[in-house]
Amino acid sequence: MARMHSHKKGKSGSKKPMKMGTYSWMNYKPKEIELLIVKLAKEGNTGSKIGIIMRDVYGVPDVKSLTTKSITQILKEKDVLPKLPENLTALLKKIVALQKHKEKNKGDMTAKRGIMLTEAKIMRLIPYYKKHGMLAENWNYDPKNVSLLIE
Repeated sequence: MARMHSHKKGKSGSKKPMKMGTYSWMNYKPKEIELLIVKLAKEGNTGSKIGIIMRDVYGVPDVKSLTTKSITQILKEKDVLPKLPENLTALLKKIVALQKHKEKNKGDMTAKRGIMLTEAKIMRLIPYYKKHGMLAENWNYDPKNVSLLIE
């Protein structure tokens, strides 16, 4: 399938482990994994960053196969899930960076197009998150006050 704005085709990233369940070299039990995830979330890490840390530092290949819950589900159960979804937050940070760049470089039309494309993605995500209850119904995106949303 082609990418959204560039019409290029990409290849997927890493592959999941084939074996589901416990591993002979694993030292962690599901409850310990959940506690590690909560600890990492309280340190300010996002869900995807937690998954990378669990894989690289703690040697947990797949949280979901061991705990039968995703990282987001675990964070939601423990009430440490951030107010805004992770990908929406990343897009808002990207908008802020592009707006700062555009202020310094007034003639940069590529940055202007980047802002337009990123705002289009945000506008597509907002109804989805409102429909699924991840955003409040009265939540609005305001391009002028976007820097206040991510602070």
